[in-house]
Amino acid sequence: MSPVNPVSGSHEFPVYRMQHFDLHGIAHGSRSAAVNLEARSLTGWSTSRHCVISKLQDLTIDHFRNIRIKAGALLVVLPNDLSRLNSEEKQHLLLLEHAMLAQEISIPVYFATWTAELDTILDEVSQNVISNDLSKSAAEAMISSIAANGYQFVVSPGTTSIKQDIKVATIQGHLSGYSQEGKVPTIAIVAHYDSFGVAPNLSFGADSNGSGVVILLELARLFSNLYSDPKTRGKYNLVFLLTGGGKINYQGSKKWLEDQLDALDGSIIQYFQDSSFVMCLDTLSFGDSLYMHVSKPPKDNSPASLFFKELKTAADQFPAITVDGVHKKINLADDILAWEHERYSIRRLPAFTLSTLKSHRELIRGTILDTRQNLNLDKLTQNTKLIAEALASFIYNTSHGEIFGGSLDVDKKFTEAWINYLTSQPRSPQLLSNKDNALVMFLKDNFNKYLRDVKVSYAIPDKRDPDFLFYDVTKGIVNVYSVKPAIFDLVLTLAIILYLGIVYFLIQKFPFLYSTA
Repeated sequence: MSPVNPVSGSHEFPVYRMQHFDLHGIAHGSRSAAVNLEARSLTGWSTSRHCVISKLQDLTIDHFRNIRIKAGALLVVLPNDLSRLNSEEKQHLLLLEHAMLAQEISIPVYFATWTAELDTILDEVSQNVISNDLSKSAAEAMISSIAANGYQFVVSPGTTSIKQDIKVATIQGHLSGYSQEGKVPTIAIVAHYDSFGVAPNLSFGADSNGSGVVILLELARLFSNLYSDPKTRGKYNLVFLLTGGGKINYQGSKKWLEDQLDALDGSIIQYFQDSSFVMCLDTLSFGDSLYMHVSKPPKDNSPASLFFKELKTAADQFPAITVDGVHKKINLADDILAWEHERYSIRRLPAFTLSTLKSHRELIRGTILDTRQNLNLDKLTQNTKLIAEALASFIYNTSHGEIFGGSLDVDKKFTEAWINYLTSQPRSPQLLSNKDNALVMFLKDNFNKYLRDVKVSYAIPDKRDPDFLFYDVTKGIVNVYSVKPAIFDLVLTLAIILYLGIVYFLIQKFPFLYSTA
């Protein structure tokens, strides 16, 4: 505690731990959680006994790689409003996140949001570097060391252990079509609802993939109105899937496909063999271009090809939007798939992903920068209408102007309410992996309003050879204690000894001093 002001000698701040999970037997993120170390600045630390504290803007990739190997812990202070970062600072954060998640890290790594108190601590820790400045005289360095305030960082989250009862939910519902010819083909509309970033509790995923979820929910609302009237009932079954584990290699889609293929009777999959497709939605408010990603170019006059033509035709209503196709083969040697449609393409189902991103390598797909403040609601609403119009034109085989208008139009208030709700809470996979999760149940209830036969299935990691594992510590409290350096204790001890020596001398020599006086 501070001998001058005991009240200011201790502080508490909420901190958010870096990602910690295993995927396909490979460890990702920070493997440790407990911290009890002296705080040092980015330029003042030297050993594994130090916890490095740094502002985000000051921390470079080279700094991080050196800290990861030699320091004891790292605390990164984030701006209190990430949306205020300029483009250069945002790019810096994107690259830093990517580098931090590229391999496992043995030391604890935490993130904290800027506060005035934390800024004061940062300044004082940075000033302590002066004592190590070789340009200063020995006396100046000594005085600086004695006067400096040190800090001890303590985070005691308990033992980090594998999370138990992991259940990654996938929600399913459908609208039944009708055809006089008998057999009714099926279209599946898929979006994963989880998010990703360097820290689970800071991952809000507004665009990736809150936008995909919002568009799927709006499509369910619009087409439920059409399918409720026998006169406007489409000739295609529509299956809606909100999948979990999208950010961990699309585990929800993988498990759902396995369940469908095992259920030979009444399986939805059997309908896919007859002129239909799987449409996945991912990151749909980023730019003015809309891309249709495929693993194999669709044949002429195939359902996917015809839908692409309808998409380009519908885009004529929106001069600012361009529609293009992107072909990328599936690399079976890679453990991680690029897009969700690849899960279905591997099963030889015609599938594609609609996205405003041209490449799956765009860093915006997994960052804490993906917040509500950085999402363009107008673009999201515009792309919702474009996809709805194209899908309706395909289902009803008509291209005569817009289908959704008037009372049956894309509702901007609906999309805004949903994106506000989805981004009001972090949605990293491990935070949603408990059974009866509140967000999952709320999405299920919304499905029940518009769809039939709503079901929830769960992807559960195998106990012997799990595809994925989560760990149970994602946030904590850092206790910051104000301490003086060891040299201060040495000088204080010497001063006390000198004081006691003088008192002892005065007592012993008091008669002599008295008589002399």
